[in-house]
Amino acid sequence: MPELKNHLVLVLTEPAEGREAEFNDYYENTHLDEVLNSAGYDTAQRFQLVDGVGEPCPLPYLAVYKARAENAEVAIAMLNDSRDRRQQSKSLNKKTGRIWGFEEIGPKHTG
Repeated sequence: MPELKNHLVLVLTEPAEGREAEFNDYYENTHLDEVLNSAGYDTAQRFQLVDGVGEPCPLPYLAVYKARAENAEVAIAMLNDSRDRRQQSKSLNKKTGRIWGFEEIGPKHTG
């Protein structure tokens, strides 16, 4: 059996024009829990862009998912392959969304 590693799957999104309140309600109160239940991810949390330095961030909303998988490709596939088991919302601009997978390479540091 392959070794499972910790991965972060980062998803940048934005609402469809004029649907920000619906988008935020859907994402926070439906989508995150459905992803956890359908994709088998461990945790999910959302963030909103409020500041930046350097290259501008292309989209204002970030969802961070933690998953255990063989590699980042599998972690992302877990999300994509379970899409039909989740409600879809027209409040999400599907044309601009972006997904990245990051693999843990060192221990967690705490202060």
